[in-house]
Amino acid sequence: MRSSLTLVGTLWAFLSLVTAVASSTSYFLPYWLFGSQLGKPVSFSTFRRCNYPVRGEGQSLIMVEECGRYASFSAIPSLAWQMCTVVTGAGCALLLLVALAAVLGCCMEELISRMMGRCMGAAQFVGGLLISSGCALYPLGWNSPEIMQTCGNVSNQFQLGTCQLGWAYYCAGGGAAAAMLICTWLSCFAGRNPKPVMLVKSIMRNTNSYTMELDHCLKP
Repeated sequence: MRSSLTLVGTLWAFLSLVTAVASSTSYFLPYWLFGSQLGKPVSFSTFRRCNYPVRGEGQSLIMVEECGRYASFSAIPSLAWQMCTVVTGAGCALLLLVALAAVLGCCMEELISRMMGRCMGAAQFVGGLLISSGCALYPLGWNSPEIMQTCGNVSNQFQLGTCQLGWAYYCAGGGAAAAMLICTWLSCFAGRNPKPVMLVKSIMRNTNSYTMELDHCLKP
């Protein structure tokens, strides 16, 4: 089956899928920030965390060692992290949508033209920009009480204290940067220009179809 993408377009489709999966997977994994609380390792993303304290018998705090999301959107520790959740999620959804269309373009003829590829590249740039904005917003939430308890009560905006950034944060940012810089550039050469012969055949086919329908309608 003939592809609607050039050789560069095939590379673009592959990289689009890789960057979209990398950013989206990092978005859902709670490994953006690492710290410790009550002697146990703790990790966060924007809307999930691993290991959290609860009150046990005698009002003493014990650590529950499991990962999960916050009970509600308003339970996310800070406004900055709430904004980060929305912005980053929108960017990941946009990258996944473009990646899906790019992969389909490898299998379907006349799906992605040169102009269509450039429009999809612009969408990738916007998606990468949204994820990058989310990564930039993330440090603004390090002054929340929940984060300070994990980071030695010395963390602040853009100051981690005893905590450290996790690999998922770098993976999300790296995927966004690759989508903005590499994929957007490759998309300019991804689609095939329609050949004149194919355009004429398409026009003739549509014209003949319209004529047959018109004749059918005019028959008594």
